Amino acid sequence: MMAAKLDYHWHLRKIMADRGLFSTTDLIPLLDERGITLSSSQVYRLVVERPERLSLKILMALLDILDCTMDNLIEPVAAASAESTTRTKKAVGAEAGVGDLRPKRARIRGLEKS
Repeated sequence: MMAAKLDYHWHLRKIMADRGLFSTTDLIPLLDERGITLSSSQVYRLVVERPERLSLKILMALLDILDCTMDNLIEPVAAASAESTTRTKKAVGAEAGVGDLRPKRARIRGLEKS
């Protein structure tokens, strides 16, 4: 049995709005108070995009600033299978099963002595 792939929803923007923080730059001084210095573009990406990597210091600062828990900020969800969300491109001929055919490995033999 294959384990389900996990994905997540990032709720930072919604939680910020619930707390009256509507501009991404509102976070800059609040993070700075906690010893975290990020540029406005870094904070923008943190709020607007779903982070793939996140330092624990930043995560803990966000939880403190927003007075929320990790469960509020990051919602684990089962990932949709790749086939149902996007159609994958196949190599030309793959539909006919040609992809399983492989050429034979060439054998290199010693030079014939004359």
